[in-house]
Amino acid sequence: MRIKKGFVLREVCGQSVIVGEGLDAINFGRMLSLNETAAWIWKKAAEAGEFTVEELAEGLCEVYDVAPERALNDVRTTIEKWRELDVIE
Repeated sequence: MRIKKGFVLREVCGQSVIVGEGLDAINFGRMLSLNETAAWIWKKAAEAGEFTVEELAEGLCEVYDVAPERALNDVRTTIEKWRELDVIE
C-alpha cells in the first residue's frame, strides 16, 4: 500500500490534518484531523513509500507502549478508514 499522490499531513492550529493538494486530490475538499498515533502512522507510511499494516504496527510497538495485537488492530482500523476515504491505495 501507499499514500495516494496529492495527500499530505499538515499542522493546522496545533492539529495534525490530512489535506489534498494539487490536481490528484482536487475532489477531496476536506481536512481529516488525526490524533497523535494516527499522525505517527501517516508519517511512517509517507516515509516508507510502500508499506504494510504489519510493518507499521511493528514500528508502533517500538515507539509506544502497546501490545502487538493492539497495535496491529489499531493500524488495521486506521488504514481501513483511510482506504474508505480514498487517501491510500
